Amino acid sequence: MEAVTAPAISVKDLNIEIRSDRGSFPVVSEMNLTVAPGETLCIVGESGCGKSMTALSLMQLLPEAARVSSGTIEIDGTDFLKLSRRTVEDWRGEKIAMIFQEPLTALNPVLTVGEQIIEAVRQHRGVGKRAAFRRAVEVLKLVQMPDPERRAKQYPHELSGGMRQRAMIALAVACDPKIIIADEPTTALDVTIQAQILGLISELQKRLGTAQILITHDLGVVAEVADKVIVMYAGRKVEEASVYDLFDRPLHPYTRGLLGAMPRAVEHADGRLTDIPGTVPPLFDLPQGCAFAPRCPNASARCLNERPPFEEKAPGHWAACWEHDDAD
Repeated sequence: MEAVTAPAISVKDLNIEIRSDRGSFPVVSEMNLTVAPGETLCIVGESGCGKSMTALSLMQLLPEAARVSSGTIEIDGTDFLKLSRRTVEDWRGEKIAMIFQEPLTALNPVLTVGEQIIEAVRQHRGVGKRAAFRRAVEVLKLVQMPDPERRAKQYPHELSGGMRQRAMIALAVACDPKIIIADEPTTALDVTIQAQILGLISELQKRLGTAQILITHDLGVVAEVADKVIVMYAGRKVEEASVYDLFDRPLHPYTRGLLGAMPRAVEHADGRLTDIPGTVPPLFDLPQGCAFAPRCPNASARCLNERPPFEEKAPGHWAACWEHDDAD
């Protein structure tokens, strides 16, 4: 019998709410996920669906107006949400790290790239400045930064977009974390550099054996790197499956709509992309039933009045849809 690998991170019943002039309202509801060492989970959905809020909560970096109202985030069997502020700061970088969407704003503009990596290495490894600088050059080389020793002495604004993202990745992996979260890591890059960065992230993940959570709206990226996929809509999971099952037989109409909008997924005789009519509802004013029902071509009266449970529809394939059997 094969040994069961313990998850690197396990999130259970996570709920996040935000305070506003309209009062408090949920932005992420009943989120559950697990990621094993060496596994890549992609979380996909339109802007405002809650995927970035989920990522920030895993790092305990939510904006001031937001908070985790309930749930657990277990790393090494310990609830990350119950640790002291000092311990949380120690764990960031050492156990869990993040690659941010825009490195020019995430990196400190008044410190060189090397100084920022050195600071993280000295904090978590307790080594001297020379050893930390050697580690900085080592990880810059690991992320295929050209002339890493010279780049380590440069400031973020002196680097190209692709180089800044490599520096951001180097900073994330400098202390060998068990979990890496990447929030839209290729959004600001051109197509060629996007492919290079995605290839680099995948290569590092395989080499280092880290658990990876990738936040994206691009299903083309998902097809390239994911082992399993969570599709979010209006703050909730609407589908979860292996990447193969999701692309082969999507069960939720929203997932079908996203796939239909992919140029490579188009199989219509006229070659046209499909679109999803309407807009995402505001999270402070969600419909009574399924949040996707007003935009769904398969919606019934039940969909408009009752929120469907998130259920296993096939082995390892979960969805929240009353009408998924009629969507084929």
